[in-house]
Amino acid sequence: MSKPENQAKTNFSRRQFLTRSSLALAGAAVAAEIPFVHAAGAGNDSEIKIGLIGCGGRGTGAVLDALGAATKVIYPAAGYHTEDVAEGATIEKKGIRVIALADVFADRLANCRKQLAKLGVQIPPKMCFTGFEAYRQLLAVPEINYVIQATAPHFRPMHLKAAIEAGKHVFIEKPGAVDVPGVKLLIEAGQLAKQKGLGIAAGTQRRHQKSYQETIKRLRGGAIGEIVYARCYWNGGEIWVIKREPGWSDMEWQLRNWNYFTWLSGDHIVEQHVHNLDIMNWVLGAHPVRAVSGLGGRQVRTGEVHGHIFDHFAVEFEYPGGVRMFSQCRQIDGCDGLVEEAVVGTGGVSNCKDRIYPKQGKPWRFRDEDPNAYHREHEDLIASIRAGNPINEAQAVAESTMTGILGREAVYSGKAIDWDTAMESKTRLGPEKYELGPYPTPKVAMPGIYKFT
Repeated sequence: MSKPENQAKTNFSRRQFLTRSSLALAGAAVAAEIPFVHAAGAGNDSEIKIGLIGCGGRGTGAVLDALGAATKVIYPAAGYHTEDVAEGATIEKKGIRVIALADVFADRLANCRKQLAKLGVQIPPKMCFTGFEAYRQLLAVPEINYVIQATAPHFRPMHLKAAIEAGKHVFIEKPGAVDVPGVKLLIEAGQLAKQKGLGIAAGTQRRHQKSYQETIKRLRGGAIGEIVYARCYWNGGEIWVIKREPGWSDMEWQLRNWNYFTWLSGDHIVEQHVHNLDIMNWVLGAHPVRAVSGLGGRQVRTGEVHGHIFDHFAVEFEYPGGVRMFSQCRQIDGCDGLVEEAVVGTGGVSNCKDRIYPKQGKPWRFRDEDPNAYHREHEDLIASIRAGNPINEAQAVAESTMTGILGREAVYSGKAIDWDTAMESKTRLGPEKYELGPYPTPKVAMPGIYKFT
């Protein structure tokens, strides 16, 4: 197999990717695998009214992606940024509005509000909510029908459930949870959404990327025969850190530096590697039945600013039928970057994204236009809502999130773990009460000593 294009430098975060790509104009029609009519032909111009929960970099990027998907963005000059909108940029509204913002911290909300104002989107003070209960205040706004949920992963299950109970469609960032109780709450919220006719789309944007859709459709149709084994990687560099400032309590610093605390992020095997794990589940048509073995540790990122998470993981998963999948993820500067997926079948190989090399016949390569997947995930949800057939990705993102948790716990403990056994866990990560104050950093997990319960 030739060297994949994405095997070049990969020391960039999703935030940086969004900076480069978020506000490009929206793509073409929804791919055939999405079971609904595209908005352009739906014949329903009902207005989408967005409430954003979580106004940091990810939330700001997500709401601008939603605007980029459903509006025309007009720039005064070349160059723009997801979290820092170019002065003079405007939007041509097409049935979508942002009407409310919520965040624990007032400064993050204020910055998001400022970026939206540069596009002519004015959010009045009465629609800006702060504190741990801000999400409830936002969900009580009756006009909101589309919630973007972009807080730290720990909070996503409870916020999703609350949004569905409030009758809102939801775009939820990935991963969906950090522990098993959270995964179960995701599934429960997804089932409730189906009962209420509400849509849920997740930030596993590759499922909305045309190149992946076309490739995986062929793989699942037998293009390389029966899949024998699979592998996936997210080996990149260190991502952003937030240094502690004077006056910040334990809780405030951890919330602002959330990537580096398992109770908030799930560790990077869950928070970042979930993209690759999601592709593996999609291609193989199932979640793993067990994590066979795992290795990992905290070798380079050992400073206080890096909390207590690991900087590398390697896990072997077993899927139904005995198919093995080998997974690696790393966040260490100065190392080779590798972000990709691949499968080997009885009749050939594929990178899952845009190439198939059968043993018999000609290689296949995706050569069509590949619209912005960060826009399409919103485009697809909005189109499905307007068509009266809302998509629901809760189960898929719950299983992909759980795949990461299964791998994490196998590495933390040094033990093989069955999926069904893991799903019995009642251990909830994080504090019982949310308040700014003392909350000591948990100890680093030590394989052979740490126990998964």
